[in-house]
Amino acid sequence: MHTTDDWITTPLTRDLLRGALDVERTERGLLPHRLPARARAQNNDGQLAMAESQPSGVRLALRTRATVLELDTLPTKRVYVGVPPRPDGVYDLLVDGRPAGRGTVVGGNTLTIDMTTGAAAVEPGEVGTLRFADLPGGTKDIEIWLPHNETTELVALRTDAPVEPAPDPGRRFWLHHGSSISHGSDAASPTTTWPALAASLGGVELINLGLGGSALLDPFTARAMRDTPADLISVKIGINVVNADVMRLRAFGPAVHGFLDTVREGHPTAPLLVVSPLLCPVQEDTPGPLAPDFSGLAEGSLRFVATGDPAERASGKLTLNVIRDELSRIVSERAADDENLYYLDGRELYGQADAADLPLPDDIHPDAATHRLIGERFAKLAFADRGAFADRGAFGD
Repeated sequence: MHTTDDWITTPLTRDLLRGALDVERTERGLLPHRLPARARAQNNDGQLAMAESQPSGVRLALRTRATVLELDTLPTKRVYVGVPPRPDGVYDLLVDGRPAGRGTVVGGNTLTIDMTTGAAAVEPGEVGTLRFADLPGGTKDIEIWLPHNETTELVALRTDAPVEPAPDPGRRFWLHHGSSISHGSDAASPTTTWPALAASLGGVELINLGLGGSALLDPFTARAMRDTPADLISVKIGINVVNADVMRLRAFGPAVHGFLDTVREGHPTAPLLVVSPLLCPVQEDTPGPLAPDFSGLAEGSLRFVATGDPAERASGKLTLNVIRDELSRIVSERAADDENLYYLDGRELYGQADAADLPLPDDIHPDAATHRLIGERFAKLAFADRGAFADRGAFGD
């Protein structure tokens, strides 16, 4: 039994983290961010601020002989008025790359959101503790993946043996940007979002810029990707542009070109994969904006509906099929001068047959089983054999 005298408290510093582009010192501790401070200063959207501070793909990476570990955190729980409570965010433990435990932290701040009015309010809460005991003896590499959907301030780290940053794994770094589906939506845990699963299967280190509701071709996101070291890059474009109804076809094409141009400024030859939207039946041929359907709240369900008129496509309104055609055209034309640019139709990851077997529970977000399907398919298409992210050395290309 450990007493307080046995513990070693290790200062929480940036070099213990992977997957974060920035860290902020708060009154309590360390807050990981997935966009740098300059990008955060260039927008005032509450949805984006919430999404980028939720640490999808961010993990503590430690080397230690410790057999017991405690991590104090201050989570921020989301509560939607009229919607059943969300489960606590999940922390995944990996020991030498293998799953070794899972936990949650109770308490924390509460962010209450009224989707009918857009109002939001935060109620401060208390720090909670995550504990992993009975870890294997001997020196080992530990990763603690933070909840993908819960803003998490890191307050204190205690162990029964010294801790140091895990060494560089020597693997390629994959930088990915996308919507709430890439962020993790309704995945079971942070290592089971589809990008995390694909990264594990592909043997790469993930930097996940999946930003719920916020894959809108923002220039500051493109600049963040430009300035982030990476060996492999992907951008999944379309669903948020449609469901937020932020632009018409005339603006969309140049915005895509500008985004890709900016990324290429920092990564002129890295494999760059453009992924079009997964199948989403409510918006295949119906423009946005998307709106919540509150009719099922009494039964504890919330769904979404596209409110546009399909006839508006004639005036330049966007649908998922319009965007797929435009992305395919843009990539095909650019690839004539960019041999490392690739295109993937998102329906190869989740298509019509999948919608019959694994329908989207709220009509726009995949569930845990579908995240696994998407991750496995992405790994097969992108990392294996002659995919965009194949290790050319390994295959003799």
